[in-house]
Amino acid sequence: MEAVKLTPSAAKHVAAHLAKRGKGVGLRLGVRTSGCSGLAYKLEYADDVRPEDIQFECHGVKVIVDPKSLPYLAGTELDFAKEGLNEGFKFNNPNVRDSCGCGESFNV
Repeated sequence: MEAVKLTPSAAKHVAAHLAKRGKGVGLRLGVRTSGCSGLAYKLEYADDVRPEDIQFECHGVKVIVDPKSLPYLAGTELDFAKEGLNEGFKFNNPNVRDSCGCGESFNV
């Protein structure tokens, strides 16, 4: 299965937030059923790694994915970008076939 990766910008942002929190082992990434297109990304800082989790290391930061989400996320690159006054994570997911107009959900 292809890895889930972080760009250097995303890794730097995650590492800074983990340091600010004072705890955490990495970034947990997953998908959940939601929205008008079927799936939505789930993103949170992880304080532990579960036995079933799959881990990837990118630019010194761990990305943790549950096995049910991995088929939808394989090959995804997570970027962190600032555009004008807005900043946030951007998902470059090669598996997405369609996404809703609001950009909150997708399907594969």
